[in-house]
Amino acid sequence: MPDFRTPSAPVTMQDAASASGGAFLVSELEKRDTKIREPLTSLTYARDIPITVGGGWVENVSAMNITYAMAGSSVSGPVMAPGANGVPIVQANLGKDVFKTHMFGVGLRVSFADMMRSNFIGRSLDDMLTKGIRMTYDKHLDVSTYKGLADFGTTGLLNDPNAVASNVAATGSGSSAAWSAKTPQRILDDVNKALTDAWEAAEYDTSAVPNHIIMPYEQYNYILTTKVTELATETILDFLMKNNVASKNGGSLTIAPTRWCKGAGVGGTDRMTVYINDERFLKMEELVSLTRAMTQPNAANLCYDTGYVANLSQVEVFYPQTIRYYDGI
Repeated sequence: MPDFRTPSAPVTMQDAASASGGAFLVSELEKRDTKIREPLTSLTYARDIPITVGGGWVENVSAMNITYAMAGSSVSGPVMAPGANGVPIVQANLGKDVFKTHMFGVGLRVSFADMMRSNFIGRSLDDMLTKGIRMTYDKHLDVSTYKGLADFGTTGLLNDPNAVASNVAATGSGSSAAWSAKTPQRILDDVNKALTDAWEAAEYDTSAVPNHIIMPYEQYNYILTTKVTELATETILDFLMKNNVASKNGGSLTIAPTRWCKGAGVGGTDRMTVYINDERFLKMEELVSLTRAMTQPNAANLCYDTGYVANLSQVEVFYPQTIRYYDGI
């Protein structure tokens, strides 16, 4: 009988043995990481646009608007001479904007065999696929918010055809428009011009001071991390937040990054968008939230099928003149 206390020659195995008989041992010696790593993505739509919920399975959504007018305008028209026997009459013109809606639909299928096998690993295959449905829905809302659905004929925050687009001033070194070539004061000038232009288009209505600016991550990170001067403690972003037109007029300003601004300008340039992030000025409607509509067995394919649906509106812009695009930053 061999003496197991005495070291012997190492055991060797043929390739065929390693590929079959040793497979079970290798599997048993694995340390399994129980965390499942999902795809990386960036979703910012909920931050950059108001979303209202409810409305049902409608085909369109509408919004009423009104304008007023009178003979002689409001400047000299209401002025009355002594003995006048008539007064100008104010007239109201009611209008209606109609926006498109679309139904979102996607299916989930779990085969009977995979469902039975998942019982052995302690995970819910249905739960994993449901997370995939939710990510698909969020990514759909994200692109619909910023760019719209080209195949469906809708636009978004970054490409509204009625918004005004222009280039930022070429006041950087070497007549460059890029922020990386500009001083902090020149960048502040660009921001304040954008805010003032949008506010002027609203006839300086105090409720229409722009409060939201979105831009690419590259420019945002530049102003976030670059100091005003080498000896200063504040960054360019700090400088902008303290000295912008919106804050100085009693409002608040959000400057935020989104990946959709990269290359969104004319000729593939980077775009900065200035607007009023308020339901009165623009919004998107989740008429029917993402819903698990039905689940049924499918005997022909030996699986369970589940349908998820939602009803969504396009981005609704009520005052397009208050949205401003500035390319080349």
